[in-house]
Amino acid sequence: MKKIIPRKTIQRLLLYYRYLLFLLQQGTKNISSTSFADILEISAAQLRKDLSYFGKFGTQGAGYDVLALRDEIAKILGIDKERKVCIVGLGNLGLALLGYKGFASLGFVVTAIFDNSPQKIGRKIKGFACYDIKELIPVVKNNKIEIALLTVPSEAAQEVARRMEDAGIKAILNFTPVKLSLSKKIKINNVDLAAELKTLSYFL
Repeated sequence: MKKIIPRKTIQRLLLYYRYLLFLLQQGTKNISSTSFADILEISAAQLRKDLSYFGKFGTQGAGYDVLALRDEIAKILGIDKERKVCIVGLGNLGLALLGYKGFASLGFVVTAIFDNSPQKIGRKIKGFACYDIKELIPVVKNNKIEIALLTVPSEAAQEVARRMEDAGIKAILNFTPVKLSLSKKIKINNVDLAAELKTLSYFL
């Protein structure tokens, strides 16, 4: 039976990975669980519990080998190899995501961009040729793209998502407020920026 890993553990693993990159840049070779947890502002027990889902890491008295732990977490997260990504919808948010430089450092390679605007189709945008959204299926299949960032208007979200499924997309990062109805084969993560801002407003 496949072990069920808590979603928050996976989210923290990415945080661990980022800090391990920082420690390597600083020349740190080994770090204790207590020191690492202090940097992350969590408990050492939580850190050890998260890592224990995937095996035994670190040596008592010596702590963690920073480089080895980074490589192991990269394998766990599947970012030890390149993942091809497409962005569908080139409004303000889509363009902002296209300009984000952090994808490459995590192994995500933007391979294609799509829109339905005649003013954008066929043009080079930030170095990428913009495809007509009608070409999504052949372009995704030919380039073996696995992940899609969905930033289209709400009214088009479901239809475009179905095309993504037909194209063989395996995971969607959905920036629209629409709850997508697709098969269970596709992993969907919803990013609701407006809801996050409302949450911050409450705490203020």
